[in-house]
Amino acid sequence: MDTIPLGRSGQKISRYVLGTLTFAGTNGFETLGSIDVAQGKRLVDRAIEAGVNAFDTANLYSKGDAESVLGEVLQGRRDKLLVFSKGRSEVEDGPNGGGASRHHLNAQLEASLRRLRTDWLDLYFVHQWDGVTPIEETVETMSGFVKSGKIRYWGVSNYSGWALAKTAMIAQAPGFVPPVAHQIYYTPEAREAEYELIPAGDELGIGAMVWSPLGQGLFGGRVSADGAAPNGTRQGTAGWREPYVADPARFTRVLKAVETVATETGRSVPQVTLAWLRDRPGIGSIVLGARDENQLADNLASADLTLSPEQAARIEAAGRPQPIYPYWHRAMWGLDRPTPSERGYLEQHRQTLGL
Repeated sequence: MDTIPLGRSGQKISRYVLGTLTFAGTNGFETLGSIDVAQGKRLVDRAIEAGVNAFDTANLYSKGDAESVLGEVLQGRRDKLLVFSKGRSEVEDGPNGGGASRHHLNAQLEASLRRLRTDWLDLYFVHQWDGVTPIEETVETMSGFVKSGKIRYWGVSNYSGWALAKTAMIAQAPGFVPPVAHQIYYTPEAREAEYELIPAGDELGIGAMVWSPLGQGLFGGRVSADGAAPNGTRQGTAGWREPYVADPARFTRVLKAVETVATETGRSVPQVTLAWLRDRPGIGSIVLGARDENQLADNLASADLTLSPEQAARIEAAGRPQPIYPYWHRAMWGLDRPTPSERGYLEQHRQTLGL
């Protein structure tokens, strides 16, 4: 497996990262997975054998229990691996139980380090935008973590384009440390990140890391094109609200395109999905999640799959986002001077507009 730089930094990470949302399965996360320490060791071993060197978790996952499982799994080999976690989510009662304030992030980072049994994190994310805490306070706090050695780098997750840009610009001030990565939701069907997030990250030197690349099971090979989901999938679980699919007919069209390519290549739907995402412009690492070893092995096997340009184009066309303003206007009149990171997406809009 190849490695790539983590945004505009000197740290290299594997193209695939192993996520741990399925670890523990407690405190409201029971339907997502229940991987214990023994199972976790087998998954981590399989990932390392395939070339994975980075592992992603969060204080939110099973309210810290996923971090505890990962921390125990990595004992004795922490120095050779990269560990990522996140803070900001509301994980405690009270007015300061969530947020990106100095108060909350300090407490949550210390708790994550204890659970993970480590003195530092290689990457620490602000898990969600905080519209109450001044961004200067958050940037100063994260910069302080880097300078103290408690984290090596920091990033953000689930930000809007303007919030990402504002954070990056504030972090350019003397004494601050800029973020190097942002985690985004991006699949062959969920392409909203193409409007601003992917080009903005590319321009700002903030690497795009995709979470839930299989659409939380939508492209896991068990959901049919008509939207029916079997029990045992997130979509087959009563009360599970993610992901939001705005246009079911569009999802059906995209899944059928992926299934057709899977048949042509003799590979699984997840493998085709991951291969397509991996080659999209502006995309860096992809966080894989798995409930068992077989699922992880299937996902990892996509590392050697390269779709033909024609196959990739068919999947792209099936899920292409509509050229909303100002992108239809830029596609019409602004292609004389596009930034390199947006050119491909604007050209897609021109095709949709028939130009």
